[in-house]
Amino acid sequence: MNKILIANRGEIAVRIIRACKEMNIKTVAVYSEADKDALHTRLADEAICIGPAPSNKSYLNIKNIIEAAYITGADSIHPGFGFLSENAEFAKICEESNIKFIGPSSKVINLLGNKSNSKELMKEAGVPVIPGSEGSVKGLKDAYSIAEKIGYPIMLKAAAGGGGKGIRIVNNSYELETNYNIVKQEAKNSFNDDEIYIEKFIKNPRHIEIQILADEHGNIVHLGERDCTIQRNHQKIIEETPSTAIDDKLRNKMGKAAIKAAEKAGYTSLRNSRIFSR
Repeated sequence: MNKILIANRGEIAVRIIRACKEMNIKTVAVYSEADKDALHTRLADEAICIGPAPSNKSYLNIKNIIEAAYITGADSIHPGFGFLSENAEFAKICEESNIKFIGPSSKVINLLGNKSNSKELMKEAGVPVIPGSEGSVKGLKDAYSIAEKIGYPIMLKAAAGGGGKGIRIVNNSYELETNYNIVKQEAKNSFNDDEIYIEKFIKNPRHIEIQILADEHGNIVHLGERDCTIQRNHQKIIEETPSTAIDDKLRNKMGKAAIKAAEKAGYTSLRNSRIFSR
């Protein structure tokens, strides 16, 4: 990789640019008209405008981002997180355009990036999941039926969601229709995909994430957990490791489940290297 285009903005883009500088890799920042003078545009080696302020016309505009890569001669694209980072179509277009997508393959993103699809895949793999819809919700009538089956409160969630967007808690049937339409619209605006699914809302949960490293030779390890329970508006504020809420027995059980999930999806995250031990 000689030149990386960062298809993101703000602190995310700044962190990637700084890492690239340490590796002597040139960078291209993209920006909307509203972010012309943002820090990431000044830190990168090059900066190019990809559209007006609304994210669906700039940071979610696949055509403009690919054209920006061609114009600047970038051979790779780093999507950061949020926006197009879990968009299988974007990863596939990068692959077809001979541009390195820094992340999982389009096939894996299609399996895991869509939360309703990945949930069904995890069921097949024998990984425990939260009760909810079987795949995506097919309409408001289907939403009422699912909610009655699993019981209120429930969560409406964008299937292509990320970054805390496209999530609403519904406490009873009277709140369902309004929140259903809000989540559909927010999902469309944020991810250009209005598909949603339903999960049972768990009160006072612990949000524990398992870190995975997988090479292209079938080797997968987990690198422990991080506790992301402290959040605001479904956005993580503090990530702590190790978690004080779980013991070694549960940690080991969760790690094995995470590896099983990655194996089922064919997930890889490590390129041109091998993990020598499990």
